[in-house]
Amino acid sequence: MDGYAVRIPEVVCLGASLTLSGIFYYLYRKSRKTVERLDEAPHFTIDGKLKNILKEIPGACLQYAVIEGAVQPVGEPLTSHFQKEIVGVLQKIMLKQQRLVWNGLSSTWTDSELVLHQRVNAVPFVLVGSDETTVKVLCPLQASGVHMEITHEKFHQLNYGLGDIVGQYLSGEKIKGQLETEEMLKVGATLTGVGELILDTDGTLNLRPPSNSTQYFLGNMDFDTLRQDQENVAVWWKALTITSALVGAMVVLWVGRRYYYHLKAQWQREQERREFERWQADVAGAEAPQDAAEERVENPCVICLNQPRNCILLDCGHVCCCHTCQRALPRRQCPICRQDISRVMPLYHV
Repeated sequence: MDGYAVRIPEVVCLGASLTLSGIFYYLYRKSRKTVERLDEAPHFTIDGKLKNILKEIPGACLQYAVIEGAVQPVGEPLTSHFQKEIVGVLQKIMLKQQRLVWNGLSSTWTDSELVLHQRVNAVPFVLVGSDETTVKVLCPLQASGVHMEITHEKFHQLNYGLGDIVGQYLSGEKIKGQLETEEMLKVGATLTGVGELILDTDGTLNLRPPSNSTQYFLGNMDFDTLRQDQENVAVWWKALTITSALVGAMVVLWVGRRYYYHLKAQWQREQERREFERWQADVAGAEAPQDAAEERVENPCVICLNQPRNCILLDCGHVCCCHTCQRALPRRQCPICRQDISRVMPLYHV
């Protein structure tokens, strides 16, 4: 690869493509494995038979199972801070600052949020089946999935004076206001849980995060919707993996194309050199020594001033240098007009 070098942007693009492809593929395989585990997970109805089923299993434990039941608190439920008639078992109150930030690259204002305050309250709760059989849900805040609904949302718009507005434009940040939200998992809501199902020594049924690091789910949608959401996530990661890999392949093809043209140019220059030397040998045998000496004096090369001008540069047609200096040019351009040289022809007098 003499005279050929891979450019820094090409190295950066190829490295980024390989890195992102690896990350996206890892996330795709993780999502795909989650979907496969969901397909393999057995579905159980919360009733009196569930305890008997777990008693027959070694360890009274199912590493991954799907159950569905109504939410009921163990003890006193939580009451909404904004609507006293709403009670639940999980509550999340957030105060966000919404603002616009100036993006210098796109020359536009983009939305941004900053969490000013967040508080999560929880009480123990169970999932109740058709015959009042209960399954206690452990570590619900570690579960994935949408299991809380918005019970309160209010936007507090801020008013600013002229000085504040000018200062915001100068700083590149405009505060629009504050958004106050409350989310709750209501009592009586139907919840789908996917996790490790165990029968405790005191005879209680528990649903907890799987011990084998499989994803733990709690959602207020049915199982088919939950599975489809995970399938869509896997499809997106797969699409990003393929896209990133294609970008890397395009970079490799681009580098290979440049290297091909580099080798082609080297081969053409070598052919020109051999052809030129052959033609010069024929001319040297036909010309007298004194004529050659006069040629060197009358038409010296504009670069070295020692050798005669013995080549024609095409396509411009200039006769200005010797073949040795032409080959030593840092760029394959005519030293007179800077036009690219497509071919070099020998010059000889008859």
